[in-house]
Amino acid sequence: MLMDARKVLIFDTTLRDGEKVPGLVLSLNEKVRIAKQIVKLDVDVLEVGFPGASEGEFEAAKEIVATVSGPKLVCLARPTSKKDFEAA
Repeated sequence: MLMDARKVLIFDTTLRDGEKVPGLVLSLNEKVRIAKQIVKLDVDVLEVGFPGASEGEFEAAKEIVATVSGPKLVCLARPTSKKDFEAA
C-alpha cells in the first residue's frame, strides 16, 4: 500500500504511556472518558492500552473498543506471550 509521503499520522499512546506517571492510576470510566476526548482530536490511531498486563487493563481495552469509533484502535502485546495475543 502506497501512502502519501506528505500525510502525517497521529498515533496516540496516552492510555498506555500516560499511566506510567508515578502514582497515577486511572479507573475504567476515566480511561473511557479520556478515549472519547482523544477521538474528538481526530487522531488516526488510538492505542487502547496493554490488555495482557492485567484483568483491569483487559476490561478497559474491551470497553474502549466497544465504546469509541473513528480512529484505528490498537493495543500493545508482547511477542513472547500467548496470553497477550489472546487478550489483544
